[in-house]
Amino acid sequence: MPEHYGNRRDVEEYEIESDEEEDEMQGVGRRVQPSTSRRPSINDFEDMVDDPNLEDDDDELEVEEFEARSASASNARRPIRIVPDWTENAVQGEHFWKPTSASGDLCCLNEECIKSGQRMKCSACQLIAHQNCIPIVNEKTQLACKPTFRDVGVRQYREQSTTHHHWVHRKMEKGKCKQCGKAVQGKLFGSKEIVALSCAWCHEVYHNKESCFNQAKIGEECTLGNYAPIIVPPSWIVKLPTKGNFKSSIRVNNKTNVTITSSKKKGASKRQKQKEEKKEPRAFIVKPIPSPDVIPVIVFINPKSGGNQGVKLLGKFQHLLNPRQVFDLTQGGPKMGLELFRKAPNLRVLACGGDGTVGWVLSVLDMLNPPITPAPAVGVLPLGTGNDLARALGWGGGYTDEPVSKILREIGMSQCVLMDRWRLNVTPNREVEDDNVSRSKDNVPLNVINNYYSFGVDAHIALEFHEAR
Repeated sequence: MPEHYGNRRDVEEYEIESDEEEDEMQGVGRRVQPSTSRRPSINDFEDMVDDPNLEDDDDELEVEEFEARSASASNARRPIRIVPDWTENAVQGEHFWKPTSASGDLCCLNEECIKSGQRMKCSACQLIAHQNCIPIVNEKTQLACKPTFRDVGVRQYREQSTTHHHWVHRKMEKGKCKQCGKAVQGKLFGSKEIVALSCAWCHEVYHNKESCFNQAKIGEECTLGNYAPIIVPPSWIVKLPTKGNFKSSIRVNNKTNVTITSSKKKGASKRQKQKEEKKEPRAFIVKPIPSPDVIPVIVFINPKSGGNQGVKLLGKFQHLLNPRQVFDLTQGGPKMGLELFRKAPNLRVLACGGDGTVGWVLSVLDMLNPPITPAPAVGVLPLGTGNDLARALGWGGGYTDEPVSKILREIGMSQCVLMDRWRLNVTPNREVEDDNVSRSKDNVPLNVINNYYSFGVDAHIALEFHEAR
């Protein structure tokens, strides 16, 4: 079974072991310098992409233009979200809003601003808007958030391997202009003037004047900045066409329509058909482009840990990374994220929470079938009250507002180390009296111990503390 762990700020590396009493795992050491479930017919879909006999549909352009116009209208009616939508209803450019009260946070709308409701900030692109102005923002394509995935049809399935800058207008901005090197300063008295433009991916900043920023920069390819080695590019994450959607139908030379449906073969048995029907269709898949320089990190955060620290960290990670590589564990747990990114090369995992959160992520990794190979290294950002595991691995007893940027820069280069994990096999004692059998349990709640364990009074005290909090 997969087991693992490591040393100070180390990212776990799992190994597949036999059912032994003690397994040695690999984990992350101190930071150093710097699915298988598939959507119906995805294989058939890919085959059709490469078919040289495909012919363009005359109506495709018209339909796509109609879809683009209707998408803008539907965006205005969408509910406010703080995490990405992984369903077939997901739309490109959706913001992830959180309340803000910082001075100088001015609404991105000028004359159209209705100045009603709490001010909200997008965690991903840092755009500001009043709560009641958000529907207006959603209608404007020029105010869309940075793209987090590819929404493609049949012919574009293997395209779009690069990421372009996503420029955001700023009325106030910190830092220096990349072109002239001078500091960017906001206007006084709440001026509506745009003083700078910054990229939501690489975070480069330019003055809003011709000598510093010109039209040629709009179409430039983005390097993704300092965090490029660990960022999951939007070109990796593909939203599949929904069944029955225009994009899931193509035309071949003989002018007969071919619709992509479930991958069931004509000769498949009834049992196989039933099994296929039980598979839950997935709206997204990850199609990574392997590179030795890329070490993607997916982040799992328990927002309930650390006295609201998890909520703050969620927004910070969404700002610095692709929001779709950051997962809120209260929204379905870690399984979906691990299944989705299981084919990503050099994958690493950052678990943000207490011992329970880390154990949860490890247990799901153990249960994946088939397992991820090679197993990803797992690092810990300790939050909450119970951080014994993080302390034992050298990550410290808690998060002390260390800059997230520093954590991200170093986690990709962390050294992997071994960690012991123990599996307990509990069997009933046949010699016990019958009176005690009625009070016994068929199995223990958890049968895996990470790194260390104890019997006796110290274990009793730890259990009482756990049950009391």
